[in-house]
Amino acid sequence: MKKSTIARTAAVLLVLAGAGGSYYLGHQQGSRHGAASDAPARGTAGANLKAGDIDPGTGKRILYWHDPMVPGQRFDKPGKSPFMDMPLSPVYEQAGDGATVTIDSRVAQNLGVRTAEVKAGRLASTLEVPGNVAINERGIEVLQARTTGFVERAYVRTTLDPVRRGQPLAQIYSPEWVTAQEEYLAVVRLGAGLQGDLREAAVARMRQAGMTDSHIRLVQDTGKLQPRLAVTSTVDGIVTEIGARDGMTVSPGTTLFRLASLATVWVLAEVPETHVAQLRPGQAVSVVAAALPGQPLAGKVDAILPDINASTRTVKVRVELQNQRRQLLPGMFVTARFDAAPGPDRLLVPTESLIRTGTRTIVMVETGPGGFSPVEVRTGAASGGQTEVLEGLRAGQKVVVSGQFLLDSEASLRGTAQRMAAAPAAPAAAAAQEHEGTGRVEAVSADSMTISHGPIPSVQWGAMTMDFAAPASGMPKGFKPGDRIRFRFHLDRDGAAVLSSVAPAGSADGARP
Repeated sequence: MKKSTIARTAAVLLVLAGAGGSYYLGHQQGSRHGAASDAPARGTAGANLKAGDIDPGTGKRILYWHDPMVPGQRFDKPGKSPFMDMPLSPVYEQAGDGATVTIDSRVAQNLGVRTAEVKAGRLASTLEVPGNVAINERGIEVLQARTTGFVERAYVRTTLDPVRRGQPLAQIYSPEWVTAQEEYLAVVRLGAGLQGDLREAAVARMRQAGMTDSHIRLVQDTGKLQPRLAVTSTVDGIVTEIGARDGMTVSPGTTLFRLASLATVWVLAEVPETHVAQLRPGQAVSVVAAALPGQPLAGKVDAILPDINASTRTVKVRVELQNQRRQLLPGMFVTARFDAAPGPDRLLVPTESLIRTGTRTIVMVETGPGGFSPVEVRTGAASGGQTEVLEGLRAGQKVVVSGQFLLDSEASLRGTAQRMAAAPAAPAAAAAQEHEGTGRVEAVSADSMTISHGPIPSVQWGAMTMDFAAPASGMPKGFKPGDRIRFRFHLDRDGAAVLSSVAPAGSADGARP
């Protein structure tokens, strides 16, 4: 009795266990089926979206769809991958054409990244060039002998000696001067009633002999013969040439001394030929001498010389400066700053923020917290560490002035990767290229054939199981699951594999539909 009761109890428990297990397996299978049916909807960025639309979930523009396992193939709408049993993934547009760099604030600090604001203003000087001081040739005086004479004594013996106006330079004895003076004194000794025009004729005779007005006044004031007369300086300056030495005999036209005034000097500035068109005679210039730092001197453009240096491609611009304190000496090096011409304010950035590649100029612009993007700009004049920006920026933006080369390198790499990913699809001729493979039929339907195939090098595919679409004329007949086949296919514009021919693995010719 007990044995039969135990047997019945065991049978009931087995039935209950079997029912529970069937329920559990059925529930799990239904859950997996539901998850699989929902997966494509979650991975296609919206069934109604297409390339160029904004994904409402991310707020980004969709460039295209692709299979992450075959990233080189693009699709313009969502769907199932023709290569793997998985939905296509969207590729979104990146800010700054994929070249934006985002770094943590601590990393930026470690890299020494500094920024400066783009501001409107005017350069203090649009052009700053080197130059050197030269003698003002308009201030050169030449003293020559007007009659035959003898240099009894030369007071100035070396060139570049400084001289003052009225300073004696040499003592000259001239017989003609003595004769002219004696005639004058003889007329003076005549009575006042007898002098008449003879006095004026005697003065004219002394002037004709080469005596200066100062020599004549000396004879008139003293009433005595002056056999030896001094040649004096007519300017405040320096002696640049000496032609009179002790004991020399001089004839009319002999250069005794050449003097140069230093009251005004010239600065010969070397201006690049590309900037000469901006200059005008009379334009204000500020000059700072290397020997006089911190002491700017005001001048003006005297002339733009019609001569260009073939080696340096520079034009000499002559600037005239007052030199009342004789601080500037011929040969000194100076820096000439030509004042900016009147005009509107322009955007200014630190010159060190510019990255010049040889073909364009780039700045790294801060796009947000930790975000930086390269921007191409067109620049103008530069001075004092500032450069004008004519195009590409707006006031208030911040540009990177330190560490920008590291950011630009990273941005260039990202931009290149983005452009490669967004490269146009292969042309139709390449898409229609025939490929060949071998494999086994897994399933056949009116629209497709599922094939497990080996590697196909011509499309860079590895071994996989995938669906091949039937051609427009229909699926080839006579093939069933398990058949070993050799097949040919091509990729359509969407990247889907379409069969061209199918044949048994041992056949020489493919069966065409």
